[in-house]
Amino acid sequence: MTTRSFTRRGALAVGAAALAAPAIIGRIAPAAAKAPMLGAAPAAFHRFKLGAFEVTAVRDGAIQLDGPHPIFGMDQPAEAVEAYAAANNLPPKRMEISFTPFIVNTGAELVLFDTGNGDGRRPNAGLLKTVIAAAGYTPEQVDLVVISHFHPDHIGGLMEDGKPLCPNARYAANAVEYDFWSPADKLSGGTERVAKLTQSNIVPVAPKMTMLKAGDSVVSGIDAVAAAGHTPGHTAYHLESEGKRLLFIADACNHYVLSMQKPDWHVRFDMDKAGAAATRQKLLGMAAADRIPIAGYHMPFPAVGYVEAMSGGGFRYTAASYQLNL
Repeated sequence: MTTRSFTRRGALAVGAAALAAPAIIGRIAPAAAKAPMLGAAPAAFHRFKLGAFEVTAVRDGAIQLDGPHPIFGMDQPAEAVEAYAAANNLPPKRMEISFTPFIVNTGAELVLFDTGNGDGRRPNAGLLKTVIAAAGYTPEQVDLVVISHFHPDHIGGLMEDGKPLCPNARYAANAVEYDFWSPADKLSGGTERVAKLTQSNIVPVAPKMTMLKAGDSVVSGIDAVAAAGHTPGHTAYHLESEGKRLLFIADACNHYVLSMQKPDWHVRFDMDKAGAAATRQKLLGMAAADRIPIAGYHMPFPAVGYVEAMSGGGFRYTAASYQLNL
């Protein structure tokens, strides 16, 4: 090993050379052009193993909007919600909502959970067909489409140009959800928007749809879990393969801080506010107690993480890192 010693004179000489270098370079070569801005480029998909299953989160897009209040904590003072967001390093007056369907390859079937917004329904979302292709699949390969509930950001992608996006698939959804949204008397008033989309996107595939109830097996290793409140038939799904488990909570919890840490706070999108709060407590409590990773449709992409019980009745969300890669 060679040891170098620096004298004061040597240090001054090095410093002078460094100061002179930019001037010399500037005389002999023009400054490099600035690279162009390329824009945000979020990942289109994220894949991991769950026992013998292969699970792929696909990003249908995201929207930015004013909030979180009154969307979250609508029964709380705006100042309290904004302060809580700021205390958790979130902007107090702007928020992002993302949309994440999941594809599960069981080895026997390709199962799609929810279908996103649909092409053209809103800017920066409705990307399902594109991200399915990016993930290495085609819509024709999907064997089963499982629907958590009938809100537009979950069933909007079922149809494209009046035809099923997944032409070879059969379907599964909660019977209560279908019975609530499909009758003609729901086509006006407060239920009009969802009921009309149910008529255009759900009713045409109903002959190929299995009507589920809580506890039913969708396919081997995937079971329906009661999760009403957000909508009358909102359903979560429990996945298990080779002892590895995942709980797809869909919209039972729609914000990784506000609805997670304050599960009793009312959410504007929940039809039954008290019922939805009870469902959050039940599902998040189960995930925390059994250390089951959750997949949440509106969690930050790739929307998979872990839940820990907090003192006071709330829960803390930690995004998965490498746990599911091992």
